[in-house]
Amino acid sequence: GHAGEAAEAWKDARQLVLVTTPGWNATQGSLSSYAREGGRWHRVAGPLPVVVGAAGAGWGLGLQPPQGDGPQKREGDNRSPAGVFRLGTAFGYAPRARTAMPYLATDAGDYCVDVAGSPLYNRIVDTREVGAAAVRGATEPMRRDLAFKGDQAYRLGFVIEQNPQNRPGGGSCVFAHLWHAPDAPTAGCTAMTDAAMAQLLAWLDPSQRPVFVLLPQAAYRRLREAWRLP
Repeated sequence: GHAGEAAEAWKDARQLVLVTTPGWNATQGSLSSYAREGGRWHRVAGPLPVVVGAAGAGWGLGLQPPQGDGPQKREGDNRSPAGVFRLGTAFGYAPRARTAMPYLATDAGDYCVDVAGSPLYNRIVDTREVGAAAVRGATEPMRRDLAFKGDQAYRLGFVIEQNPQNRPGGGSCVFAHLWHAPDAPTAGCTAMTDAAMAQLLAWLDPSQRPVFVLLPQAAYRRLREAWRLP
């Protein structure tokens, strides 16, 4: 079974953040976090409401093998990547945050590069190091509050490692971050309340090799056992 082999890719995970949505085109979902002890997952928090991409979800480039049954995530499609993903750095506007995760205190020079042709595609860079020309065309300033009239969406969040190989056009700059409203979808991120994010970051521990899983309900039911999900 190829499905069972897939689970090997994240068998070291002892923390798991699970987002399920009603279907591929749904923009709202539910988030629960789980810890594994012995061979069993138990729920630590949730379910909590989240919003996902304005176009729903599509299979992303994560730890799972390619999947054929559903849309495939592409750059600019406003879909949140479905699959199983490692977590990258936490980030935020404050100098520090209550988390064991690596933390990037962002400033006005920090951008995530969503320009598919760029050698820096899908990376958070500092224009003081790479130069302003290197981020030309990028639409993801990490300090949204400074760029967009006080926008708080990226005041606290973390990177979801979609397309870690930075395949051009494969989809970039996918985060978990703060929502604007319970019914305001994202461009492909997963967004939640301030309280939910603070709780999640305080709990996440890189030594537990956490993964982020996003699946529409039907795919979750089909893959749950083979992928050893909660």
